[in-house]
Amino acid sequence: MKETEGEDGMTDETRVLVVDDQVLLRGSFRILVENEPGLTAVGAAGDGAEAVALARLHRPDVVLMDVRMPGTDGIEATRLICGSPETAGVRVLILTTFDLDEYVYAALHAGAAGFLLKDAPPAEVLAAIRIVATGDSLLAPSVTRRLVEEFTRRPAPAPARGAAPLPEVTEREREVLELIARGLSNDEITARLHLSMGTVKTHIGRLLSKLAARDRAQLVIAAYEAGVVSPSDGGLATR
Repeated sequence: MKETEGEDGMTDETRVLVVDDQVLLRGSFRILVENEPGLTAVGAAGDGAEAVALARLHRPDVVLMDVRMPGTDGIEATRLICGSPETAGVRVLILTTFDLDEYVYAALHAGAAGFLLKDAPPAEVLAAIRIVATGDSLLAPSVTRRLVEEFTRRPAPAPARGAAPLPEVTEREREVLELIARGLSNDEITARLHLSMGTVKTHIGRLLSKLAARDRAQLVIAAYEAGVVSPSDGGLATR
């Protein structure tokens, strides 16, 4: 985050790039960001190619990324932004609607840090930007369920006989990973496993390192691909 001088001294300012092919929505999100203390819009793009170029130019903290756009779509733009060392620190928050469920899996693989409904209330939009900017992921249980449904449609990987999934992961880390995949928050994990918040965060940090995951969202993918949680298990948490 860029530091700016305020009346009370130095403050952190979250820099946001807005991407949407609809002029009205693009302008509305930009105004919303600009009017919120601590946030600033560094630019706006109408397609994925422009989004990638502006991300490289401005290095924003967060990109509000639409999915369906002409030319380079939001999934490919996310992949290009998150996969480039030049913009690896940029966090992408996908703007989605309930009829775009098929993009959830692809967007997470591309490096998206979370999902936000286009018709979300302004306060929710602003909260989502702040959550993603801090390095956390925004995976609501409803989105996690859609991800599970996508795994259900895909053929399950066939692990080698006798091979333990994620052999470098400890039993406790595996328990934490399973709860993350089920949609539980850090607070809920601490209560479920009777651990301190610091211990849970340590386990998550080690999981991110061992599984080469960018963030919590990609830990969900790793858990299902390794068979730690089966889509048929159900029982996803709600908040």
